[in-house]
Amino acid sequence: MKASFTRRGIRTRRTALALTGAVGITGAAVLTLTLTHGEHHGPARAGRPAPGASARPPDEIPSPGARGLGDPLLPLDGNGGYTVRRYTLAFDWRAPGTPFAAAATVSATATQALSRFDLDFAGNTLHTVTVDGTPAKAVRDGDELVVTPGRPIARGRAFSVRVAYTADPTQRRHRDDAIQDYGWVPTPDGTLLSLQPDGAKMIFPADDHPSVRAPFTFRITTPPGLTAVANGRLVERVRQPDGRIRWTYDSEHPVAAQLVQMAVGTYAFVDGKGPRGLPVRDAVPQDLVTGTEAYRALTPQHLAWLEKRLGPYPFRRYGVLVGDADLPVALETQSLSVVPSSDLLGDRVDAERNLVHELTHHWTGDSVAIRRWSDLWLSEGHARFYELLYSDTHDGIDFEEMMRSAYEQHDQWRHDDGAPAEPTEPTLFRQMRYDGSALVLYALREKVGEDTFDRIERSWVTTYRGRAAGTRDFVRLASDVAREDLTPFLTPWLYGPHTPPMPGHPDWQVDPVQD
Repeated sequence: MKASFTRRGIRTRRTALALTGAVGITGAAVLTLTLTHGEHHGPARAGRPAPGASARPPDEIPSPGARGLGDPLLPLDGNGGYTVRRYTLAFDWRAPGTPFAAAATVSATATQALSRFDLDFAGNTLHTVTVDGTPAKAVRDGDELVVTPGRPIARGRAFSVRVAYTADPTQRRHRDDAIQDYGWVPTPDGTLLSLQPDGAKMIFPADDHPSVRAPFTFRITTPPGLTAVANGRLVERVRQPDGRIRWTYDSEHPVAAQLVQMAVGTYAFVDGKGPRGLPVRDAVPQDLVTGTEAYRALTPQHLAWLEKRLGPYPFRRYGVLVGDADLPVALETQSLSVVPSSDLLGDRVDAERNLVHELTHHWTGDSVAIRRWSDLWLSEGHARFYELLYSDTHDGIDFEEMMRSAYEQHDQWRHDDGAPAEPTEPTLFRQMRYDGSALVLYALREKVGEDTFDRIERSWVTTYRGRAAGTRDFVRLASDVAREDLTPFLTPWLYGPHTPPMPGHPDWQVDPVQD
């Protein structure tokens, strides 16, 4: 995610620091459940058993899956007791701001004998919940949907949960950091999604933690004249008997819930190619195709530049979704980055910073997922680092001047936002996770030299491609590649109240902290 802090009143000079199956449920007979609020669950259990099917031990007694994964910052994000194998989402979109019929099928495998399990699911009007086609008890408890199947589910058994509901496209929540409002984002003729950090539960029932991924199938039905857009490949476009259009997308790769994108509007598809023939398809509001063309056309150049540093692009396709909405941020939704139209209609340097930032995330944040929320510095710091480095080498900002300015403010950010790897939940998407975390990578490069740093970076995105990794993993890998223990060097940079000296820059000074 590229935080547009400059649009929130922190205007800076270019050389100054800038943070910068078919839906088919309408009219069908449905079983209305009696929903209970506030049922007591017993203590949450941190983590989840290791994934993978195994036979149920004869003496294993079914028990509830954990309510969350126990992430220290957002402990109820994600769920325990099962691994999702695929999501199938069916949306019968009607009109902006208008509730519509929706259904989500979650195909999963039990990692323990389950008496019940949770899905992250907030708001929306619930109609039916079935497990393997049989009605199940459903209890709303805050943002948790607690499902008790008619019969316990054995460890290692595959099962399918179908949740039918009325989706509410007006649902949004607010954070007092760069995210601001998230959830459904209205556009002039439709919607798009902004789900970081845990807004997916406002859209569909999910196992919503950044370390957890599964493939998605999207089936979105729209009125004639509107286009549906989602992660991955457009599989088919079928006109329904009533004239409406059903669009089917396959994500092609597992996706974390926070990286899901579904948009509806008067979009045009603009096709191109990246390195080695990589399909590039932008989705652009029809009246913005010409105005945004100049900067969108730079994507192949951005891909080639990043591939020289990080290796081959890790997914099967890429594109930019132009957001004709009041978005405070750009978004790295997987294979389809969202960039606000205002950025693509403005200054080239700012536009390219946004474009390169979100594209970088596809290596670090999308392909290499973070293990827990305190590892966010790895995702946002890398994206900021390469955004600034690209700009410096393409007639934009001065990278070293930006890093010096970040160094001067680093103690203040530590005081206000926590050290790079020590955020609190309210300060997750604050300045420290952007320029402050890019500064850690800059310090590492100054310590080990550019050649060794480049080897560390390529090894990082190659070793953990398609996996989740955290801060300890990065420190260990960097040490292995550099052939020296970097723990004593990186630990004070990542944790604690004070900024260490910058290697190679003894004249750099940290400004005093202001309470």
